[in-house]
Amino acid sequence: MSQPALAQPALAQPLRPLPAPVTVPDPSTVFLVRSRLRSAARSRRRRLIASFVLAVLLPAALAIGYLFALAEDQFHSRVAFSVRSEAAPIGPDLGVLAAVGGIASASAPDADILFDFIGSEQMVAAIDRRLDLARLFHPVDSDPVFTLADGATREDKVDYWHRMVRVRRDAGTGLLNVEARAFRAADARALTAAIFEESEALVNRLSEQARRDAIRYAAADLADAEARLRDKRRLLAEFRDENRIIDPKADVEGQMGLLAALQSELVQTLVERDMLLSYAKADDQRVAQANRRVDAVSARIEAERETLGLGGDGRAMASLLGRYEELRTDLEFAAGAYTQALAGHAAAQAEARRKSRYLAAHVAPTLPESAVHPRRVLLSALIAMGLVVAWGIGTVLAYNLRDSR
Repeated sequence: MSQPALAQPALAQPLRPLPAPVTVPDPSTVFLVRSRLRSAARSRRRRLIASFVLAVLLPAALAIGYLFALAEDQFHSRVAFSVRSEAAPIGPDLGVLAAVGGIASASAPDADILFDFIGSEQMVAAIDRRLDLARLFHPVDSDPVFTLADGATREDKVDYWHRMVRVRRDAGTGLLNVEARAFRAADARALTAAIFEESEALVNRLSEQARRDAIRYAAADLADAEARLRDKRRLLAEFRDENRIIDPKADVEGQMGLLAALQSELVQTLVERDMLLSYAKADDQRVAQANRRVDAVSARIEAERETLGLGGDGRAMASLLGRYEELRTDLEFAAGAYTQALAGHAAAQAEARRKSRYLAAHVAPTLPESAVHPRRVLLSALIAMGLVVAWGIGTVLAYNLRDSR
């Protein structure tokens, strides 16, 4: 009975796995794998070196060789100028006339106008007519990169102009700084001088046009005001001829005085008649004469009242006076407008004579002594750096694509 009890703990022990058999690699296989890895690494290095040579060294060598062997020297000339305006001080009387005439002086900044004009196609065409840009920017055929293309169109010349002419503007002071490049020192100076002269011609044209416009508008206003004044004077003259009255107001004042005198005489006549009736009979000859005098004075007073528009249906002096006052008011307004227009015309002429806008060069066109462009060392460094960066990015992308497969 004790034998099974002794066997029970032995059966409870876990089973241990047998160790795997150890395989010894074949030396020839290891050598073959290592040789293949070394060969693949050498192949990658050769491809990297070949790609670096083809993508970086060779283009950089060609570009640097072109810069130092074929690229033409470029001379740069500089001119700096600004628009100035001189105006003599206007006296107080003329200042009032200018204010009445409404002369406008606000305009777009001259520096902005010139900044846009120097880079415009109009400027390129004007300089081309003066200096022949095809000759100026294409001195040799051996430099197709930095020179203007042979047989260039107008648009090509404008694009190339923006490469060779740089304009900087100071918004605070209105100063313009122009730098132009050419392949000859004299050509560079001639280019900046031509740019300055064309800019000066533009400023003169704009100033002359502004003066002509101001005088023309003032003259048109003066002509309109004069026509209105003539029309109002004609209407007043027709009114006077039609009614045969020079000044209805004076006539009314005279008639009012006459009416007052008649009324005073009527009162006196009535008093005298009442005195006669106090001691004479009604059929007395003196009473009858006083009655006739009262009737005559009363009739005259009534006639004068009708003339003044105070009664009756005849021509009313009051209506004539109202029409006359209306015509006089219109005439006064027309005369005032004519005076203002005349003052504005005189002020415009005086302003046109006094004000002068011109182009002042504080840095005259310079004559270069040595070529500064193209900056060969800087361009060579930038080209080499750009090629290296592009080659590095391309290599990383190629390895990533290969690893993703």
